[in-house]
Amino acid sequence: MAILKFRIYLEEDDAVYRDIVIRHTQSFQDLHYAILKAYEFDSKHQATFYRSNDNWQRGREISFEKYDKAYRVDPLIMADTQIGSEIQDTNQKFIYEYDFNKHWVFLIALISVSKEENSKTAYPSVSRVEGIGPQQYGTKSLLGDKFADIEEKYDLTEASDGFGEEGEGGDADADADDAAGAEDQNADFE
Repeated sequence: MAILKFRIYLEEDDAVYRDIVIRHTQSFQDLHYAILKAYEFDSKHQATFYRSNDNWQRGREISFEKYDKAYRVDPLIMADTQIGSEIQDTNQKFIYEYDFNKHWVFLIALISVSKEENSKTAYPSVSRVEGIGPQQYGTKSLLGDKFADIEEKYDLTEASDGFGEEGEGGDADADADDAAGAEDQNADFE
């Protein structure tokens, strides 16, 4: 049985993504719920997938249900469509749109195919999380406005103040001397 690994990028920020492994025989509905879980979204809104090409152009639609909108071609239904049936090449891409009012758009790329199934994994499963996902409803974090102050105070993008290159001497020798002195003092107390 083939195990597919998809990388699901947030459209606005390709540094934020989730890798999901899923069996090729599972449905797009299974992938839909796995994406929502991976990004900690609820499942209250409309959703659809689009088959895509390398330029992220939308092709055939694979929808949760048939919605009240104009279709050029009736969509496939997620629950009835196996993922493997829509894989046309090893670099297959899909676009996933969730909540048609908020327009959450995710770019999905097939990144690997494996024949090895892990017996300890319940498929579909999130295998990697990178970056902080968006808040579904744009709610403020617990820190609220104070987050910007904290971010400024501990700005790690600045030059590495106080940190030298690996292998440089300097304060490391002084730290070693301090540690040796502490050992000598401890020996006096025993």
